[in-house]
Amino acid sequence: MKNTKRIGTTLVAGAGVLGMLAVSGCAAETDTAGGSDTVTLAQPSWVGAEANVAVAAKLLEDEVGADVDVQQLDEPAAFDALHSGKADAILEDWAGVPEKEELYVEKKKTVVPGGDLGVEGHIGWFVPKYYADKHPDVTNYKNLNKYWKDFQTSESGGKGQFLGAAPSYTTHDQELIDSHDLNFKIVPTGSEAAELKEIQRLYDAKKPFIGYWWQPQWMNAEIEMVEVELPKYEDGCLDEKPITCGYDELMLQKYLNADFAKNGGDAAQFLKNFEWTTEDQNQVAQMIKGQGMDSEDAAAKWIKENKSTWQEWMPKK
Repeated sequence: MKNTKRIGTTLVAGAGVLGMLAVSGCAAETDTAGGSDTVTLAQPSWVGAEANVAVAAKLLEDEVGADVDVQQLDEPAAFDALHSGKADAILEDWAGVPEKEELYVEKKKTVVPGGDLGVEGHIGWFVPKYYADKHPDVTNYKNLNKYWKDFQTSESGGKGQFLGAAPSYTTHDQELIDSHDLNFKIVPTGSEAAELKEIQRLYDAKKPFIGYWWQPQWMNAEIEMVEVELPKYEDGCLDEKPITCGYDELMLQKYLNADFAKNGGDAAQFLKNFEWTTEDQNQVAQMIKGQGMDSEDAAAKWIKENKSTWQEWMPKK
């Protein structure tokens, strides 16, 4: 049975929210710190983030006794919201807005780290395994220009098509293409859902494709992808121009509004304790997108089957 009594979802466009949020630096504006039991969670647009929030929200409601409001905000707007007190937590940060982290976490101290999510994130370039099996050397970026014609489409013109990420995602693919003189054109997919739909279509047809891909990603349980080796990521390489290195592997982080972290009681402690695995997240995400389950129903199923895991997140009495 779905628990829909108190979990609210607010759909807010990233550009619109920047105009709505008063970036005042007064973290005490948060409802929770002011005495209400409402916890506002920022939910980025990808399904893994939806899985995090679905499980956290249901446990906050059912076990901690807090009301939950969910606002769909990608990282840039989410950090502004955490700073102003319009949001209490973001549960999955990919280090995509370092300038905001420096401003709000290090300088203004209105946002504080909430600890590891427990999920390891990695972004890269991938091709389907059936193509890599036929052309093993395609898995090194230095050989991509040998195969650009295989990836050519009507949208890419005289270049190979590279499936691009959603606009809000962390990416430096164009810099990599330019700095290594690769004969590829990024064709935007517009959203995670659109990219997954296109990849599924191409995969089912056994056609060659290359694009931005990442882990955790529930669809990895259903399709076989092989990573293209890019120049190794090293500390500071993204600060160099032009960017020539690939992507880092990182433990995804949580961030909390500073006042909520201090005064948010059991709800804040629960979110600090919330830590699960890549496999856990993929399991819930696959139920949501792969099986078409309502996110709250998927969360309820995971919670029912993993009591020993989430009980460790409960604040100690």
